[in-house]
Amino acid sequence: MALTGAGISAESGIPTFRGAGGLWRNFRAEDLATPQAFARDPKLVWEWYDWRRVKIAEAVPNAAHRALAAHEGLTLITQNVDGLHDLAGSRDVLKIHGDIWTRRCTQCGHETHDRVAPLPAYPPLCPKCGGIQRPGVVWFGEGLPGDVWDAAEDAARRARVLLVIGTSAQVYPAAGLIPLAKRAGAKIVEVNIERSAASEMADEFHQGPASEIVPGLLASL
Repeated sequence: MALTGAGISAESGIPTFRGAGGLWRNFRAEDLATPQAFARDPKLVWEWYDWRRVKIAEAVPNAAHRALAAHEGLTLITQNVDGLHDLAGSRDVLKIHGDIWTRRCTQCGHETHDRVAPLPAYPPLCPKCGGIQRPGVVWFGEGLPGDVWDAAEDAARRARVLLVIGTSAQVYPAAGLIPLAKRAGAKIVEVNIERSAASEMADEFHQGPASEIVPGLLASL
C-alpha cells in the first residue's frame, strides 16, 4: 500500500495552503477549514475553497502519481484532496480527508462532483433541494469518513510493504497508519525531501523528489 501526503502534489505545483506560504487574505487555513467558520460565513469559506480549486485545476499529475496509478495490486491511501491521483488514472483511491471537487448539501446530503473552477456563485446551492452545499473535505474538528478509514486501517494491517510518500506524518489519525502497518509486520519505505516523523519507523529512507524516486522504486517491487 501507499500513503501519500502534500509533498507528492507540491511537485505538481500545488501549494500546501498552510504555514507562512499558505496565507490567504490574512486568514490561516486552520481558521477557515472548520464547521464553525462555515456556519459564520459560508461565502467567505467558499471564496477560499474556490481559490484553491482554481489553483489546483492548473496542476497535472507528475511521474509519481502516474507510477502509482500504473502499479497493479496497490492500495492507495491519500491525505490529499486535490484529485491528482484520479487524474493520473488511479481507481478506488481511499481519500481519508475527502475531495475538494465534491460538494455536499448541508440539508439533504446530496453530493455533486465536478471540476468547475471558478464556481459561478458563493455559496453553491444543491440542485436537488436548494440547500447550501459545503466542500466535501474533512475539516478540523470533524471525524474521518468511517467506511474509508476502516478500509485504510484494514489495508495497513494486511500490507507487506507500506510506501510513505511526501507526508510529514504529523497529522493524525492518518499518521497512525504507519505504526499500525509496522506492528503488523509491513516493511516501511519512506520517500521524502527531508526526514519526517515517520523516518524512525522506516526500514528504508529515500531522500529526494517523489517524481524521481517512486517510479523506479515501484518497478523494483
